[in-house]
Amino acid sequence: MWKLKVANSEGPFSKWLFSTNNFVGRQIWEFDPDAGTLEERAEVERARDEFYRNRFEVKPCGDVLLRLQQLRNNKGEFDLSIPTVKLTDDEDVTYEATTTTVKRAVQFFSAIQLDDGHWGADCAGPLYFMPPLVFALYITGTLHTMLSTEHIKETLRYMYCHQNEDGGFGFHIEGHSTMFGTTLNYICMRILGLGPEDGLDNACSRARNWILDLSLKTNFCRF
Repeated sequence: MWKLKVANSEGPFSKWLFSTNNFVGRQIWEFDPDAGTLEERAEVERARDEFYRNRFEVKPCGDVLLRLQQLRNNKGEFDLSIPTVKLTDDEDVTYEATTTTVKRAVQFFSAIQLDDGHWGADCAGPLYFMPPLVFALYITGTLHTMLSTEHIKETLRYMYCHQNEDGGFGFHIEGHSTMFGTTLNYICMRILGLGPEDGLDNACSRARNWILDLSLKTNFCRF
């Protein structure tokens, strides 16, 4: 299971790292095959499945795995049992309802605060960051030195989750499919070991078909 480490100087290249603030704000996801109980692993898989099923409606990940980890770590330290306040259009906003909502929010955000004091967040969105990194590692012959099997698995999962319904990829996760985004991510999937017809829900063939269809319609390129 993946675990988020914060303000940590560990890692395979730690001897080259330097910090003037003890690595405050640094976030590292590390895979531990023995981490988590069966229930915790099942919870993570449910979250992944739910995100994939709803990926076209809600495209940002919402830091779900980070929140699950922090809520597990801080279980018992904060009161997370405060009920949600729901008011209909014809109900007045009372002092009690407002106070309960604020208390609930304070407890929740306290529970997901990271150990060094900051609130972590996913730095994602553009779909042209990861493919060039994979290209560079492949060209330099260090792909499998730098990326473990689990890293490759999650890299592919990220692309599966942000492939558009038409098979293409956008400039960013909220964007319509573009030739730029689709070719980058298609090549990335192939370099990471997928065959022409491989990938979750035929990800590779769908992306390739999008590229070929647009090429024929616009005479974008000749084969």
